[in-house]
Amino acid sequence: MRRKERFDFIIRHFLQTAPDAETELFYSNPYELLVAVVLSAQCTDKRVNLTTPRFFERFPTAESLSRASVDEVFALIRSISYPNNKAKHLVGLGQMLHHEFNDIVPAEIDQLVKLPGVGRKTANVIASVIFDKPAMAVDTHVFRVSARLGLTQKARTPLEAEKQLIKYLPEHLVSRAHHWLILHGRYICVARSPKCGECALQEACQWYQKQARKAALNLKTHATN
Repeated sequence: MRRKERFDFIIRHFLQTAPDAETELFYSNPYELLVAVVLSAQCTDKRVNLTTPRFFERFPTAESLSRASVDEVFALIRSISYPNNKAKHLVGLGQMLHHEFNDIVPAEIDQLVKLPGVGRKTANVIASVIFDKPAMAVDTHVFRVSARLGLTQKARTPLEAEKQLIKYLPEHLVSRAHHWLILHGRYICVARSPKCGECALQEACQWYQKQARKAALNLKTHATN
């Protein structure tokens, strides 16, 4: 199966099975999503969703966060991974949003990445989810799943994977495709012991086909010995 055919197969599957896929982070406005995505780095969405209600009760706006101390923020996010760094980033993020962006989350990626704690992945999530831009956020799940499926070829970095995915995905589906890949990686194509038996993408999956060929060859070898 050629790469374009593989993309077409996978797109058809997810349009049928998950046409309205979206982030599992809880939020009610751009500011809340931005904070939640910063907190979610190397942390589960479930843990973030348990943490953010108290955080947003105390700091409901960028302006209120801009007046926070690092210790105050740390106390609220201490159950999150890397709370020291994230507390510093969030205070700086609140201050920059308030003083430089008039409490408005910017829509452009080159502006978003200026915010403390916001890298390209986080910026792409915001641009995609909030502003419906054709931005592909590549986290560990997306990087792993796209490589296994064969959607990316020899991508060594998230940026390389992002460029390859954008090239083959229809622009109007890019934002949804991010959620398709991340959720598939979170629940089916997990890092260790992927659940290939439950996966409906076997026919298009380069990794699965390779494993199947290896298994068939081993059986043949054992049969002849």
